[in-house]
Amino acid sequence: MTRRTVNLFVAGYLLAALSAGAYGAGGKAADRPNIILIMADDMGYSDIGCYGGEVRTPHIDRLAAGGLRFTQFYNTARCCPTRACLMTGLYPHQAGVGHMMNDRGLEGYRGDLNDRCVTIAAVLKGAGYATFMSGKWHVTRQVGHWSGDAKLTSKHNWPVQRGFERFYGTIHGAASYFDPITLTLGNEPIKPEAEGYYYTDAISEHASAFIREHVKAKPSEPFFCYVAFTSPHWPLHALPEDVARYKGRYDRGWDALRAERLERMRKMGIVDTRWKLTDRDRGVKAWEDVEHKAWHSRRMEVYAAQIDRMDQGIGRIVETLEALGQLDDTLIFFLADNGGCAEEIGGKWGGLHIPEKTRDGRDVRRGNDPNVMPGSATTYQSYGLPWANASNTPFRRYKHWVHEGGISTPLVVHWPGGIRARGELRRQPGHLIDIMATCVDVAGATYPTELKGQAIRPMEGKSLAPALAGKPIDREAIYWEHEGNRAIRVGKWKLVAQGPRGKWELYDMEADRTETNDLAADHPERVKAMSSKWEGWAERANVLPWPWGKGRTP
Repeated sequence: MTRRTVNLFVAGYLLAALSAGAYGAGGKAADRPNIILIMADDMGYSDIGCYGGEVRTPHIDRLAAGGLRFTQFYNTARCCPTRACLMTGLYPHQAGVGHMMNDRGLEGYRGDLNDRCVTIAAVLKGAGYATFMSGKWHVTRQVGHWSGDAKLTSKHNWPVQRGFERFYGTIHGAASYFDPITLTLGNEPIKPEAEGYYYTDAISEHASAFIREHVKAKPSEPFFCYVAFTSPHWPLHALPEDVARYKGRYDRGWDALRAERLERMRKMGIVDTRWKLTDRDRGVKAWEDVEHKAWHSRRMEVYAAQIDRMDQGIGRIVETLEALGQLDDTLIFFLADNGGCAEEIGGKWGGLHIPEKTRDGRDVRRGNDPNVMPGSATTYQSYGLPWANASNTPFRRYKHWVHEGGISTPLVVHWPGGIRARGELRRQPGHLIDIMATCVDVAGATYPTELKGQAIRPMEGKSLAPALAGKPIDREAIYWEHEGNRAIRVGKWKLVAQGPRGKWELYDMEADRTETNDLAADHPERVKAMSSKWEGWAERANVLPWPWGKGRTP
């Protein structure tokens, strides 16, 4: 049997072979695919080319053309809960990261991966996979000596302690691209390697090196590589040659951009022609009424350049696989951790992630000041609400919220040796919890019931293997909660509320995925049944009690 024959198992959902023990945890590694999991940070649903965006992403687009695009795949609406969910196959509250990296005194909101979960890396390592990671970790409050707090220096939840054999990247959630704080190699703090250092390049270069060195040393041993870019998360830092490529591209403004993206998305079949484009956010002016147009355009130019550079890095990883003869036998996922980010950086913002000076001693000017053009190491800005509205075309809201603009992610899946389809769309809903289940499935790994004497929570997700072969996935429901924003999806129906005291809204996702026609008043019994189901999940998954005000859902 060769690795390429794995496609037969996908066609049969991989179930028959797995139940027969063909990929037992101690089995021969050469028959299982390599797995690369690539994540973008704070990138909107429609930014990349293969989802209707104008940003130059030929390498991601190539993966989509040679594989699949999921149109209804979901994240958790925020950086660290998404990463906890992705790594563990659990809802983030079950892993202890229901919010950010602070301990709110509740089991679901500890701000640290707990000992009731296990990472994909640990599970696959137990099945004979080599495991390495390059990029942003952001699932522990223990950020090391950089915090200045001796109580935050434990490394028990750092990547090497959670299943990764090799690690290069940052422990913290954000930083300068030219001088990232909490930069680490293995368990050791390091400094940027070169004068022309740019973090996005370093992430892709280390991922490529890990792959190259492993395949040359152990060619018969499959590997799992997690590549967690910080692009295009703020700050707006990009290389001049990448920014120049987008000069003038956004001078027509966000209204025109939303319209052109929607047209392309409809032609691609990414969105249904019945779905209305949501109104421009009420906090955003029409482009013709905006001051400082050159500055606004520049913000989006730099943002696009950040995605462009990430795509170039993905291209280098793919080239490495091709040079090693590994591309056909590698399952690649590409997705984003939440929708576009509407956060506007203020001049008084502070924190570990914002440096006072550049590496060569120049002052860093923080805040979205229209008198300061973003892009260089001396600035610290974000692209803000107007462009996030465009990044999430055609959906409502952004990062933080669990309306579609906050939780919808592109998902590109590429595996020439295991997926027969080329360039097709998959429209059935999926969620980050499914990635663990899929990896365990295709790797023939065994998900543990306990680890070091501690019971491990069962996986919450469903393997995507049937969907890869164009077959349906049997699923009861998908759930969300973040900062009191909450939702549940059952089949075509989605119930969603904004904030802990917001009223439930009901939408038919087949007819109205842009959430413009609230049907809650027309279906009170459905609202009651779905909200009750959400409450039951919330009790079970450590979502309740929550720290967002008094009581539970109204």
